[in-house]
Amino acid sequence: MIDFGRAVSRKWWKGDHLRTFFLGLAAAAGLFFGTIGMQTVVSAQVLQPVDPTRTQVILLGSGTPFLDENKVGASVAIVTGGVAYLVDLGPGAFLRTVEASRRGVEALASPNRIFLTHLHSDHVLDYADLLWSLWWRRENQVVAYGPPGLKALTDGLRATYAEDIRSRIEEQPVLTHGYIPEVHEIDGTLRFEDERVRVTGFPVCHGTQKAYGYRFETDDRVIVISGDTTYCDSLVEHARGADLLLHEIFSERGLSPRTDDWQRYHRSAHSSPAQVARIGNTVRPKTLVLYHQLYFGVGDEELIEEVRAAGYAGPLVSGQDFDVF
Repeated sequence: MIDFGRAVSRKWWKGDHLRTFFLGLAAAAGLFFGTIGMQTVVSAQVLQPVDPTRTQVILLGSGTPFLDENKVGASVAIVTGGVAYLVDLGPGAFLRTVEASRRGVEALASPNRIFLTHLHSDHVLDYADLLWSLWWRRENQVVAYGPPGLKALTDGLRATYAEDIRSRIEEQPVLTHGYIPEVHEIDGTLRFEDERVRVTGFPVCHGTQKAYGYRFETDDRVIVISGDTTYCDSLVEHARGADLLLHEIFSERGLSPRTDDWQRYHRSAHSSPAQVARIGNTVRPKTLVLYHQLYFGVGDEELIEEVRAAGYAGPLVSGQDFDVF
């Protein structure tokens, strides 16, 4: 049984507090699901979209550098028109795509489009897995977008796996150069569009890192992913009108006992509950999802309470791995 009380909190705009525990079992499909406002959240055990005819957002990894088997490195999949668009691939997240594909999300069987928010290791370690797993069988070239430094990272990975490339090409009936990705570094603002989605990449505020958030617009939904950032005007600008805003956060209660130097860093590079509440109240997304949660010892209920105490009353979820929206 899944305890949605830990992951889901709702507060009506009038201010009446209501914690929603909703578990429905659809026997034929074997689904657990919960409803927040107009959004449906599928439990971590489902691993398949509720309605594949609509744009679905799958939280593959909601974690941070503090490794946890239940919350792997940050990664989000936007699935629309039978195609998956990945945002980040932190440690453990590539295996989440494998597991999801085996449980019915066909779009994640061989994803080849990825948008990286920044190059911190907890967001990119499984980029190598995306490039090198079964590369000799891959039919579609990986296309990667990200900040300056992405080409150097990609070239370094190719040099690291030079012996793998050599031996397979010489010894196996390799028919593809699937290890060679198409890499695009973002300079300023990214604008990408195909027949399914329009993507805008915009700068966010994450210390000295070149970092980006992303806005995905499909025929039926607008999804915005903050990446790692403190409060940033460009994020507010690009998050307006979002159906779903996935935003990072740290716990103020959890951070306050830390040393001054770590407090200074996290406050300069990440978002406090008060900042997330401010963004939510300004942008008013249909659903605000917390991810990349730096708990520092608190739980999901406490983290949500911190955002509520800061004045945010809209639909709010503390995201878990494999939540589907």
